[in-house]
Amino acid sequence: MGDMFPPRLKKFWDKWNIRGVIMLSLFLQTILIFFAPSRKRTAKKLFLVLIWSAYLLADWAADYAVGQISDSQEEAADEHDRTRELLAFWSPFLLLHLGGPDTITALALEDNELWNRHLFSLVCQAVATVYVILLSTPNRLLTPTVIMLFGGVIKYVERTSALFSASLDKFKDSMLEDPDPGANYAKLMEEYAFKRDMNMPTEVIVEEDPEKGREGNIPVRPDDDLTNLQVVQYAFKYFNIFKGLIVDLIFTNKQRDESRKFFDSLTPEEALSIIEVELSLIYESLFTKAEILHNWTGAVFRVIALACLVSSLCLFSLKSEAQYEGFDVALTYALLICGIALDSIALLMFCVSDWTIARLRSLKDDLDEKDPWAWVDRILNWILGLRTIRWKRSKCFMDGHQVLDRNFLFRRWSEYVHAYNLIGYCLKIRPKRIHPAKGILHSFIPCSGPRQFCNWIHPTLSNLSKCKWITLPVTHQLGRLITYVLDFFGLTELVEEIRFTASDRLTRELWVFIFKQVQHKHRFAEDLESAKSISSARGDWTLVETSSKTTEGGPDHAKLLRYVTEKDYDQSILMWHIATELLYQSPEEEEVTKKEEYTNREFSKILSDYMMYLLIMQPALMSAVSGIAKIRFLDTCAEANEFFERRHINTKRHEKDNLVKEASRAILSVKTYVEPLDVKGDRSKSVLFDGSVLAKELMKLKNGRENMWEVVSKVWVELLCFAATHCDSKEHASQLSKGGELINFVWLLMAHFGLGDQFQINRDDARAKLIVAK
Repeated sequence: MGDMFPPRLKKFWDKWNIRGVIMLSLFLQTILIFFAPSRKRTAKKLFLVLIWSAYLLADWAADYAVGQISDSQEEAADEHDRTRELLAFWSPFLLLHLGGPDTITALALEDNELWNRHLFSLVCQAVATVYVILLSTPNRLLTPTVIMLFGGVIKYVERTSALFSASLDKFKDSMLEDPDPGANYAKLMEEYAFKRDMNMPTEVIVEEDPEKGREGNIPVRPDDDLTNLQVVQYAFKYFNIFKGLIVDLIFTNKQRDESRKFFDSLTPEEALSIIEVELSLIYESLFTKAEILHNWTGAVFRVIALACLVSSLCLFSLKSEAQYEGFDVALTYALLICGIALDSIALLMFCVSDWTIARLRSLKDDLDEKDPWAWVDRILNWILGLRTIRWKRSKCFMDGHQVLDRNFLFRRWSEYVHAYNLIGYCLKIRPKRIHPAKGILHSFIPCSGPRQFCNWIHPTLSNLSKCKWITLPVTHQLGRLITYVLDFFGLTELVEEIRFTASDRLTRELWVFIFKQVQHKHRFAEDLESAKSISSARGDWTLVETSSKTTEGGPDHAKLLRYVTEKDYDQSILMWHIATELLYQSPEEEEVTKKEEYTNREFSKILSDYMMYLLIMQPALMSAVSGIAKIRFLDTCAEANEFFERRHINTKRHEKDNLVKEASRAILSVKTYVEPLDVKGDRSKSVLFDGSVLAKELMKLKNGRENMWEVVSKVWVELLCFAATHCDSKEHASQLSKGGELINFVWLLMAHFGLGDQFQINRDDARAKLIVAK
């Protein structure tokens, strides 16, 4: 086998394979420490693929290099080559690299469950490194090598500990309080029985907790607007309580009441700021080393690891470098200096993180108390001010709406609401952005490149695969082959997602609307049953409220209710999405002159497309509520494509900008005297014309002098809230490593308002007492 390669090529490979892989490992570490924190700031697929590739290659490169160094040491065991000393010195650096940067420990939640595998790998790699060092003796670099070995083991232990602490079982155990046996029931009953036997008049009374009621006089928040520091402090406080949502812990009545009272006192913008910090802290606790570094043990280990690098650099610089090759010396210095630089950058990130600031300055019990360290608060407020929420006016109607507009590096989540439209997908048209806004990053990086490529490759391959020309059999087969490869590796859906998904910035008005809807409903959730009922509403709450305003000429509210109460959740989403799109594209609706009506129309459109995006493009997140959404979606698309083909609705006969309007007009023009289900039966799951029937029924709201778009927008908020509370909490947590979603914010907002089934609402804490009558 070795004769197949020229001797010179083999010699070149033997010399440079180890050095090349070590440089690759250092390069991958640099990518991860700088780019991994941005996972929570963007949902761009190519960026996530970059992080995924670097994460997997970093472990492979370090493992491979250690093995190659071990082999080379064994082959040259009888030779007195000074290169062996440097190779042995490099091996602990690979252990350091396997420990990974602070900014990423796990790609997904499932990686945390593999902590025991990393522990086994730690033992094996440490033994292999020690073996390499022993083979290199006698070694003039033994002292700095042993010091680096100690630093590498510390870094790898940090990573393994971070994975272990973020594993769901350990995460849950860390939140459990000390066991509470409660009142000594056996002793009380013994005394009670003894006194009764003595014919002493005795009774057991229950006294209320003496602490109850005292908190009522304590202000839940400062009278002034929350400062940036107070936002982080309150977020850290509630993070330590509500991170239990991830592992389905049950919260007490006291925790629920305190959270409800606090969030009811907040403005929508303050609530948004606190929740985004909470979600950022959840991300850091599950996907980075934050949980183990933000304590005294972690801080001491970090200082020791950095000290190992500095001392090794000093010791190596004192050795005579003339005995080693110039490139090897340069590579050694690069490993040492880059290691110190990366650790210093990680230390700086650590010092200015939300977690460190919240621990450095905890909440004061007395809000009016004067603080001699107020100057520290001013500095911290300035630092946090770089990350505070910022809004930018977007001209969409009259004076427009305000959209999130924060520098990419200071975001805590992606700040985007995605859109996916069923009718647009059938017509191969991507949804239009309502509030187009480009940040500084887009000025340097053309983000439309991947989408333009996908827009070109998909139709091109489809045409090639359908090509039947005898003169182009190769082209035909090539198209089919590439299409097959994309399908085999599951890339077709990725291409379609990039091609047909749009992203729009979250508007201030939309968040205020969602917040006020949830805030209004939480006031009716005084007990467990009402809280569950409200969180399980799928539009029926709004429609029942609307039915009380019935006027002549209005819709059949009982019929509208059937579209949410008698349909599966995924079926309701599809029907309301189609109905909303048909109404939105109606020519009459484009002539809206009142800003309130336009705003509700815009909310309905954004939430409709967003819920369709979640249902179709985020199946894992919506798995608990999606049902047979994929089947219904495909059947509806098949019926829509057949209908559009029969009506000749395509780009050849209509302008692309008006194609969706023409398609919507055609769908609404179909007479629906008979229910679609009675005609099609149960064989097809298509709901295309069910959505048309719903749209026509909603139009009657205007005849009844009701605000149609207000009703539709409120129904969409309820559908969003239902999904937020019923989706798996672990999927919410997983989404944080992919830029985060609006639904994650709604999930945490509803939990803070006490809506859901994660609360134990029973009798308050009380104390039993034995009373003997005189």
